[in-house]
Amino acid sequence: MAVITIDTSTYAQQLEEKQQRISQQFARFDAPELEVYDSPKTQYRQRAEFRVWHEGDDLYHIMFDQATKQKIRVDQFDPAAPLISELMAVMMDKLRDNEILRRKLFQIDYLSTLSGEILISLLYHKPLDEQWQAAMETLRAELKQTYKVDFIGRARKQKVIFEHDYVTEQLNVNGQTYTYQQVENSFTQPNAVVNEKMLTWAQSLCSPLENDLLELYCGNGNFSIALAGSFDKVLATEISKPSVHSAQFNIAANKVDNLDILRMSSEEFTQAMKGERSFSRLNGIDLKEYNCQTILVDPPRAGMDELTCRLVANYDNVIYISCNPDTLERDLDLLCETHKVSRIAIFDQFPYTHHVESGVFLQRK
Repeated sequence: MAVITIDTSTYAQQLEEKQQRISQQFARFDAPELEVYDSPKTQYRQRAEFRVWHEGDDLYHIMFDQATKQKIRVDQFDPAAPLISELMAVMMDKLRDNEILRRKLFQIDYLSTLSGEILISLLYHKPLDEQWQAAMETLRAELKQTYKVDFIGRARKQKVIFEHDYVTEQLNVNGQTYTYQQVENSFTQPNAVVNEKMLTWAQSLCSPLENDLLELYCGNGNFSIALAGSFDKVLATEISKPSVHSAQFNIAANKVDNLDILRMSSEEFTQAMKGERSFSRLNGIDLKEYNCQTILVDPPRAGMDELTCRLVANYDNVIYISCNPDTLERDLDLLCETHKVSRIAIFDQFPYTHHVESGVFLQRK
């Protein structure tokens, strides 16, 4: 059996190296002591994607070594959540001797939850015909006797959904359970345990604050739903249609009645706030009714454009969640003209890698 194992004895050292690196990088902002939130040492990833390799009658998952580009057989993957690891073995056993389901299969994606649900996407270099769908229905019915599992089939210009194209996650934050729809091929935090720690940290920032919250790049409402209880009203923006639909689902599922989601980019919202453009998507929303003194941003790796940075600087309290310390540093150069760093944290979303998720809380000087 080919097992991708983790040397957990190195975990403390790699986290210490991240702590030292981020502390040094942001020391010039006169930041307080860095808060550090660790990850489970194994079985922490709720998402995993594998290519599928056909070798005679055998069939197995593979990954590619980033340095050598050599393929690596993967029968067990220690970073994956337990449910993914279990279903990886089950899927290979079920597909290996099933010519209809294995033929032209080139990738399998797994999306699981702490709440015990899993969605498996099978990607093919062939049309998914009625014969394939019937065979898939048979496998699905068999596995649903044991697992909370669903399937999606993908081929060129084709997507077959059997029941749902999402899983429903439940996260515990400060003793309260929040429900989140997480859609296949949409962004979700891959490390659910660390995500719970991020939300707990954000709640600790917001609990003493007042008035309203504005969030840009809100995704499926991950932060805004968990923080809505700290504010009178919350206004959030997101450009991705699937993420907006999930956010609306999550608002209803969590019975949040003070949160509005707008499908707008941060650049469009900046133009609306400055009165430079009007948008039909703002019908029924009077921006003047909001008294937002706090803003939360969770931008992509590229960080924020300068205009959005200037908009963010207008708010008394800024919560900046970042997956790229370099663009965070660049944006803090601008924000720290008017604000000071009150708290800074790292969240080890991606153990044993160079990547760091950071959180910074800024308050007006």
